[in-house]
Amino acid sequence: MQYIELVEFYELIEATTKRLEMTDFLVNLFKHTPGEVIDKVVYLTQGKLYPDFVGIEMGMAEKMALRALAATTGDSPDEVEEELKTKGDIGLAAESLLKAKKQVTLSRKELLVQDVYDALDKLAKTSGAGSVDAKVRALSGLLADAEPVEAKYIMRTITGKMRLGIADMTILDALAQAFADKEARDEIERAYNHTSDMGDVALTLSKKGIEGIKKYHARVGRPIRMMLAQRMESAGEILEKLGRAICEWKYDGERIQIHKLGNKISLFSRRLENITEQYPDIAALARQNLKVEEAIIEGECVAVDSDTGAMLPFQELMHRRRKYGIEEAVKEFPANIYLFDALLIEGEDLTEKPLSQRREILKKAIKEVNGFRLSDALFSSNVKEIEGYFENAIENGCEGLMMKGEDSTYQAGARGWLWIKLKRSYQSKMIEPIDVVIVGAFMGRGKRSGSYGALLVATYDHEKDVFPTISKLGSGFTDEDLKSLPEILMPYKLKHKHARVESTLEADVWFTPAFVIEVIGDELTLSPIHTCAFNRIREDAGIAIRFPRFTRRWRKDKAPEDATTVEEVLDMYNAQLKKIG
Repeated sequence: MQYIELVEFYELIEATTKRLEMTDFLVNLFKHTPGEVIDKVVYLTQGKLYPDFVGIEMGMAEKMALRALAATTGDSPDEVEEELKTKGDIGLAAESLLKAKKQVTLSRKELLVQDVYDALDKLAKTSGAGSVDAKVRALSGLLADAEPVEAKYIMRTITGKMRLGIADMTILDALAQAFADKEARDEIERAYNHTSDMGDVALTLSKKGIEGIKKYHARVGRPIRMMLAQRMESAGEILEKLGRAICEWKYDGERIQIHKLGNKISLFSRRLENITEQYPDIAALARQNLKVEEAIIEGECVAVDSDTGAMLPFQELMHRRRKYGIEEAVKEFPANIYLFDALLIEGEDLTEKPLSQRREILKKAIKEVNGFRLSDALFSSNVKEIEGYFENAIENGCEGLMMKGEDSTYQAGARGWLWIKLKRSYQSKMIEPIDVVIVGAFMGRGKRSGSYGALLVATYDHEKDVFPTISKLGSGFTDEDLKSLPEILMPYKLKHKHARVESTLEADVWFTPAFVIEVIGDELTLSPIHTCAFNRIREDAGIAIRFPRFTRRWRKDKAPEDATTVEEVLDMYNAQLKKIG
């Protein structure tokens, strides 16, 4: 398959903001793609070379990519920089410069998808002394063979700025239509949720059809997309949904999925990143105390006081998420892990077994020691007993309880009513913070002139797979935060509103929904200008946060789809009304 054919589909996709049109273009692309490269086409369309859990990134900063572009076109670095400033996008800058300089030579060859993928793969894996110059030469050589429009997407891919606005769910829709039918869509999503590898799902569909997908199961080394929870305000209401529940302490930490195969341990975050290097102490505890050869289990990692053993807030644990000085961080910020689920043991997929059985299997598979033990849990259907247990959890530094149906299966990647969060009661005052996604910004005035004065933030609508806005956010930031925001958000900057953002406000700057932060406010109120839960409470009104403040919690551990959902906001709003009434 020629790379220009793939690029022509990208041009069609980029030209629309309508999800159905994007899906139709993807369906045609996948039908047009030969089976031997469809996994690579899917990865490239996602803007990557491998699934996230593999941990191989392009590794090329914008300045390095511009050096390669200058070497290809013969322009000076200053001229290339100026073109980037003019176009506002490295892909458009490359396309423009190559159009002006392009000369057809006998040595130029037509690029295949495999050629581009192999070149980028080699570039990503180049490291060590002299690697910067080697990468610049390799990229320059690739650009020399590229048509201007091909260079546009090569540069975007290499710098991680594809700007196609395609979500994973859209790709799954297209794969189902291309290789099966709408009825098979759930089965295809199940396979993806159990492997987190869209390329492999596409390759299996292409070669083996839906029957091959039905044989998919969890496998050590490929993180399972984590099951998520809903939220309610009272134990009584939760018990009406669940019956007798397993009530676990909801620790204020980072959720980790542990994979063990022999002596090899891998740790994955809820964003499917391999974080084994950041938690060598947790990996060592798992290696020593997980008594089986093959396992996938889950737990919550919590920072603890080295002197008292008391649990510390989430932000203390985030000091561990660094690339350097890890040994010092382990000593300065020790951590425990509290285990709550087993998804695979000795090759057996446990996700369809009831939680009560999974917990028993987990208990038998581990040796409990200090720092590595089962989560505190209560099996109960008694409201008063649960409320007392809840208060005990709060006193010990937890956020509340996770109440789970005894017979609940593990629904990978889903947010349902089998697991429900019980946190502090919601009153007219908004006590509980929520996680929101940055989707836009407004330029500042006065002291904030020249930077962003406020951010436009959104929740996540699971049903529509979009991000409706809930607030403009300008409070709670330090001067240092405000100064760093443009640089932090630069990789996500767009020229127009993202296709998955629902907003009636027109921001000065738009971003790809990618960066999650925590906010709190005085209360939730109806708003004619924000689109969260629009028309759900009152016609022509959504829900907004009144007097929002940034809590200074940068939720780097969460994907945008892990942000607080519209349904959760609705539950919080309705709970407020009950309290006020």
